[in-house]
Order: sequence, then C-alpha cells, then structure tokens
Amino acid sequence: MPEVNSPFPKLKLTVTGVFGNCYHGYEAGDEIILEDFTHPPKHFCLGLAHALFPVIYALSFGARFGFRDNQRSLLVTCPDGGKLEFKAEILDKEGKVEVFPKDPNHKFSPKKMVIEVAKTKGKCTFGYKVGDKWETQGLKCIPGFCGAAFHTAFPALFALNFGAKFFFMQDPDSIDTVTCPDGGNIVFKVTRVEENKK
Repeated sequence: MPEVNSPFPKLKLTVTGVFGNCYHGYEAGDEIILEDFTHPPKHFCLGLAHALFPVIYALSFGARFGFRDNQRSLLVTCPDGGKLEFKAEILDKEGKVEVFPKDPNHKFSPKKMVIEVAKTKGKCTFGYKVGDKWETQGLKCIPGFCGAAFHTAFPALFALNFGAKFFFMQDPDSIDTVTCPDGGNIVFKVTRVEENKK
C-alpha cells in the first residue's frame, strides 16, 4: 500500500478493556495506529469503525472533550455487546500523543446547530429543497428528519458540538459537503451557531 499523503493527523487506538470474546483477538493494552481518520488498517472491524468514526473525525478537526483527563481523547465502546473499549487519541507530528489537560471549568454545553439543504441534483423522497433548515441542540435527533441523512450528518454534528473547526471551509464553523447517501440527490450544510453569551 502506498504511503498516505494526508493533511490529517495520525490517531492511536488503545484497547482499554476486554469484556467479551472478540474474534479479532484484541487484548488490553493493544495499540492500533491509523494513518488518518480515512485510513483504517487492513482487516479493521467495520462495526468498530462505524462507532469510532464520529470520534476520530471530531478529533482530527480539533475537537476537545473538556471532561476527559486528556481533552484530545475519548473512549469508544464496541457496538457488538460492548465486548471491547478503546481509547482514541491524536498523535502530533513527532508521533507523540497530543495532550490537553482536563478543563477544570468544563460545563455541559450542547451547541445549537443548523442543518440546511445547500444543493439538490435530483428528487428527494422527503421533498427536501434548497433552503430547507432544521435546528438541533447538541446531539439530539431531529423529529421526522430523514434517518439516512441524519446518519450522514452525525459526524459533522458530533465534531462541531465539541469545538471542531473545518479549516478548509470558508466558514470553519460549518461544513457544506454532507451528501445524501441515496444517489447524492441532496447536499446539506451543517453549521454550529455561536450564541451570544449573556
């Protein structure tokens, strides 16, 4: 496999707990290095990849989890019965774990976010059209919203909720490339709305 030429950081996954039989044979303390959030290693468990993706996506764009001893890490549980627990961490350019100590003033503060239809190229079963908008707070589902679209938007919602910035976008507090998995007929923009502090 050719070397990955990526603008994104490497990540380290460490098995922090084994609570059942996994046919991958992971043991506590095992480490897996990801070249970036888009390149899992060969034979990587897709169930884990599914649960892990929003976390490594968020970390890759600068998200911080203020309640963690290292804000630049998060625990992820295997979706198959919780058999394994992994710690996801970002590696710096020297290959060392990036560390930001726990925020002693951290308060639970779900962000206000807006999903809107940015582009259309075909018919949407739900009838979505350019300009349609929905608001949500934190990671709450939007009642009646297309499940497939929400599934696609969730990594962006998760990342933005924890402070990620999309450096390649004109507005780094948003991303406008969230594409419907059904033929790409709808493209959404997901934006974190900074509310004025009183």
